[in-house]
Amino acid sequence: MDFLTTLWAPILLSAVFVFAVSSIIHMVLKYHANDFKKMADQDAIQAALRPFNIPPGDYMLPRCDSMSDMNKPEFIEKLNKGPVAVLTVIKNGPSGMGKSLVLWFLYCIVISIFSAYIGWHAVQPGGNYLSVFRFVGCSAFMGYSLALLQSGIWYGRSWSTVLTTVFDGLIFALVTAGTFGWLWPKV
Repeated sequence: MDFLTTLWAPILLSAVFVFAVSSIIHMVLKYHANDFKKMADQDAIQAALRPFNIPPGDYMLPRCDSMSDMNKPEFIEKLNKGPVAVLTVIKNGPSGMGKSLVLWFLYCIVISIFSAYIGWHAVQPGGNYLSVFRFVGCSAFMGYSLALLQSGIWYGRSWSTVLTTVFDGLIFALVTAGTFGWLWPKV
């Protein structure tokens, strides 16, 4: 746990920098503005779903009860008729950003802690900037980006959205790596 006491400053500062950069990406650059498409006649769709009082959660439509049911003609007919959807239902009402922003910042800290751990075991104190940058950056990239690919592979998420978000993760990783390289302990 020596790495935590020695690298607390780059851990926290990189999380702050990533938080700031992500805010700029979403509030100024706005290239994520069209990640989610608007459904035609969304009022009618909401009205049709409202009576079901669907609790918050993740849903698959249609969904069978077992793997063996996937080949049954009735289920295949449902797939062919459509719509086929992966649906996330969130709590009704205005979405407050406070909780999500706090969780995002904590997530940034967690990524920086794991990146610090890997960097600490790969590069000794006094190591050169590029070595620190390489190990911490790769670790941070894995944390911020690689798992996002699963949503395109398994859940049909738009590849343009997935890859744009992976690109954000690359930016966050570079910011994290640069912060650690800058503040890496000297001998």
